[in-house]
Amino acid sequence: MAEDRGPVTVTPVRTEQDLRDFVDLPLRCHPRDRYVPLWQDSIRRWWTGDGPHTAHGAVELVLARDGTGAVVGRSTVHSDDRMDARIGARTQLLGATEFTGADALAGLTAYAEERARADGRTVLLGPVSLLPNQTGGVITSGFAERGFVDSPWNPEHYPAAWEAAGFAPVWPAATWICEDLTALDADAVFPRGAGDLPEGVALHHGRRRGLSRQLGILRGMLNPSFAQLPYYTEISEEELAVATDGLAWLLDERLLLWLTVEGEPSAFVLVVPDLSGFVMSTGGRMARRDQLRLLLTRRRYRDEAVLIIKGTVPAAQGRGLMSVLSHRLLANLVDGGYRSLRVTFIGEDNPASAAQFAAMGGRPLHGVTFYRKDLA
Repeated sequence: MAEDRGPVTVTPVRTEQDLRDFVDLPLRCHPRDRYVPLWQDSIRRWWTGDGPHTAHGAVELVLARDGTGAVVGRSTVHSDDRMDARIGARTQLLGATEFTGADALAGLTAYAEERARADGRTVLLGPVSLLPNQTGGVITSGFAERGFVDSPWNPEHYPAAWEAAGFAPVWPAATWICEDLTALDADAVFPRGAGDLPEGVALHHGRRRGLSRQLGILRGMLNPSFAQLPYYTEISEEELAVATDGLAWLLDERLLLWLTVEGEPSAFVLVVPDLSGFVMSTGGRMARRDQLRLLLTRRRYRDEAVLIIKGTVPAAQGRGLMSVLSHRLLANLVDGGYRSLRVTFIGEDNPASAAQFAAMGGRPLHGVTFYRKDLA
């Protein structure tokens, strides 16, 4: 019989020790070779209210403790007016949600419900950190496979705990992995994208110098490309700058690609070296000494890659532009000696995107879902 450790209580993170407990919980409970922690700097910014997210809603960090005072769960309880507009209801968001058992998640849910009702909110949604198009979700399969940056990993008991707390799954998706890339021929895999570029189409590569300007071009394509997705909220210039901080000195220039059609940016793909092993080794810490170590050892992380995002603006869809980019990307990955490519989640309602990775011999890695609870 399991030991009864008393009722779960939930309180805000108020002190530096509370913040350390918030950071440490998943590092203590999850396998260090599978769970990829959030950046500690991001968590601290949420706590201090320092960052572009503050323009759209408050973020509260909370801890769940059992009757002995031990930390058994954590979450953010926050809101964002863009998500309210997208959902069509005032929504209470939960993020960075980790727990040792279903009773801890039940306590966190009850706390979020109380906050929601006090503020006139009618929907709970999570886990999102801080929004679905940033990072979040729960994996529902592939638990033996390690996680990777910008994607979730959790133990097998998480999905049942969310459903026991009254949530229903929404937006089912899967992450993907393509292995043995060096054995592939880009011309054979993507014949439609091989050969000369179509008339009026130009290919552009990322450059470390002037990266902020290039990211502006990327954002100009990103927001319209994903506007039709049910969970997508527009990313601001400031949010993109925070999300890509430090990218300039890690970027493999061959893996940031975009196409212009008659001079208009029209399709893009962003792939980065997979730093998951490094993030695991530091527990998500990026102090000065960690930055130096990463800079000195970054070439170790040039055999695996992560596709963060790709898209085509609506006016240019159906013209085969993504086939061109997929061909060039695969050729560059092979030339660069990359053995594998992991892909952040693709919705089940987007089979065309998944087909590109199936063509590369890829397979689904983790099932992913979010959870929603409508309040009476």
